[in-house]
Amino acid sequence: MYKIVKKEIFCESIKLMEVQAPHVASSAKAGQFVIIQIDEKGERIPLTIADYDRERGTITLVFQEVGKTTMYLGTLEVGDTLLAVAGPLGHPSEIENYGTIVCIGGGVGIAPIFPIARALKKAGNYVISIIGARTKEFLFWEDRMRSVSDELVVCTDDGSHGRKALVTEPLREILEERGEEIKRVWAIGPAIMMKFVAKTTEPFDIPTIVSLNTIMVDGTGMCGCCRIELQDEVKFVCVDGPEFDGHKVDWDNVLARLVIYREQERLALERWLEQTQRKTAVGA
Repeated sequence: MYKIVKKEIFCESIKLMEVQAPHVASSAKAGQFVIIQIDEKGERIPLTIADYDRERGTITLVFQEVGKTTMYLGTLEVGDTLLAVAGPLGHPSEIENYGTIVCIGGGVGIAPIFPIARALKKAGNYVISIIGARTKEFLFWEDRMRSVSDELVVCTDDGSHGRKALVTEPLREILEERGEEIKRVWAIGPAIMMKFVAKTTEPFDIPTIVSLNTIMVDGTGMCGCCRIELQDEVKFVCVDGPEFDGHKVDWDNVLARLVIYREQERLALERWLEQTQRKTAVGA
């Protein structure tokens, strides 16, 4: 069992949990993820490691409630436990001193971009970070990102905080202004955001790394659920990723596969909500 030792609510749907998982914390690196299972009947879902504390033996997970399992996870409190936390999984980010780099976090993707930006800064890079969300409500860790960045641009779609823009707008301006000075770009967020970040950087021929959070079951490459297409080859996110060259990803394939079980996910959420309401009514 893995005990929840801290819970923080960023907004109604985005929450942070710090979980006691010494074996994961002892070897976790920026860019890696875990697969968690809440209880014996629960599904296994991947969550990127947003931070880790080796001394305390804890990992930090930030998630958005979008389906049955993440909504169930959001109801847990400090002292509750998870049945399983498998990891760290996936290849860590390739951290080197590249020079000037750009880190982009969109929505809940701000959480996993943080340890990457921190590691890149520690390696001696000049870090320009861009974070964005639909509204101010969905922005978090601005101070954390500022602490590991030489420059920070904050955007919201509606202009409620920072600049009114999509993250691709300041990115394009930076690329047009600094050109070859930018050596590499990292982007984590909704798949559609990462797609357009990659399209923005492609004309400048700047290596662009994206972190894919596909449907995943076993995390060993056996189930095939996380299969993606990279130009002329097939890869599995759990064992070959989660980071890939954004210019090689078949984004239409990724976006299509992300919604392949949409109807089943809707039904699972409806059943869980009905069960939860019944339990509440009985206990009232």
